[in-house]
Amino acid sequence: MSEGSGRRGAHFARGNADGTRAAQGPRKGGQGTRAAARPQARRDAKRSAQGGRPVARQATAPGGRQPISRTGAMRMQSANGSGHMSSRTARTTQRARSGHSHRRPEPQGRRGRLRFLPFVLAAVAVVAAIGLVVVPRLLGGAQSGKTVEAGKTVTVNIPEGSGGSVIAQKLYDAGVISDKEAFATEVKRQEADSKLKSGTYVFVTGGDVAEVVSRLVTGPNSNKGTVTVAEGLTVKKTAKVVSESLGIPDKDFLAQAKASNYSARYAFLANAQNDSLEGFLFPTKYDFGSEKDVTADTVITAMLDKYQSEVASLDFAGAEATIKSQYGVTMSDYDIIKLASIIEREAISEDDRGKVASVFYNRLKAGMPLQSDATMSYVTGGEVTADDLKTQSPYNTYLNKGLPPTPICTPSLASIKAALSPDKTDYLYFLIIEKGDYSNHTFSTTYEDHQKAIEKAKADQAG
Repeated sequence: MSEGSGRRGAHFARGNADGTRAAQGPRKGGQGTRAAARPQARRDAKRSAQGGRPVARQATAPGGRQPISRTGAMRMQSANGSGHMSSRTARTTQRARSGHSHRRPEPQGRRGRLRFLPFVLAAVAVVAAIGLVVVPRLLGGAQSGKTVEAGKTVTVNIPEGSGGSVIAQKLYDAGVISDKEAFATEVKRQEADSKLKSGTYVFVTGGDVAEVVSRLVTGPNSNKGTVTVAEGLTVKKTAKVVSESLGIPDKDFLAQAKASNYSARYAFLANAQNDSLEGFLFPTKYDFGSEKDVTADTVITAMLDKYQSEVASLDFAGAEATIKSQYGVTMSDYDIIKLASIIEREAISEDDRGKVASVFYNRLKAGMPLQSDATMSYVTGGEVTADDLKTQSPYNTYLNKGLPPTPICTPSLASIKAALSPDKTDYLYFLIIEKGDYSNHTFSTTYEDHQKAIEKAKADQAG
């Protein structure tokens, strides 16, 4: 029912005081018609002033009869189901017209928003799915928690310098761990971020992640693809160790171990004598487990790289200047390695190195031969006899003053440091014996004291 037609219908229904519908006969006289119209006009004006919808006025029918609003009457009749309107209906209609109805129409905007609610909920669900599925995959989380076959023995090589994420990925790929995040958490728990060691490991899949981290902190437990070069080995003995560990034939290694093959890449080989790499195959453990094709060149290059990195921080020039000042002896870098190799073969304890170095520098200063059995042992390949010491050889430091033509072995870093910075002593002799339970480390300034030390050592061992 429109608001305008409602008003006309209600006005029509109030014909009698008892609420019954009265027949509307023709009114006599124009005055009556005008009197009836004026109240209606006033109501229309009032309605317009209140912001309501203007009531459409109809012209007075001939004969002074006010036309009935068919629209209002028809709608009321339809609502009642008959042509009669009760006073109750009229009152209800009046309340609706005056704004006192308890039921208010729902705003159009709210109904529009409700229509879009299902689409909004669907969009939220899609975003949630992306957050739960897509983002973890982009971040690598989708790999966490994979199922691995337990009980398999696998070999994993951790390259030197690998960070925690690289190590976790290698372990994950090998099936050692099933969750990289759990591994990272355990590394932090054990405070092992900077303690994980490179190398070749043997793991059993499906093991406890805490044990895996502990093993990485302890270090490699596999010798596959590794070789350990001890201090004091010659190139020839190094070739044998490499052959036993990596399967590279001795002859292939020795054929490749020539200074001329590497001098263009390593400046420290510029003065190497006899085309020899003696003294430069740095002693340490090497791991080639990640290499697919390990050759003699691969191994030698790794050893020269290691030497270069280990001595890089040593001040050779400064030490040589100090030695020149204290002993009047001119030493080159190559001479330092020669002397370090002799110290390596003669000294036994760490405390011996600086003292042995001082003996040799004092002898060089005094113009005395070094008289080292170790240099002649380089020629004989074993124990040195009295007859060996009478044999002419560039390496016989009993018969020749100065240093031998090349280093006699690979010295340790400690021996190189001793050659660069010897102890300050007056010693010219030493006697070092380690035989079973017997130990004797005696340093002497005079030959007489040295002879006494020898006699005492004999007596001690005889008794």
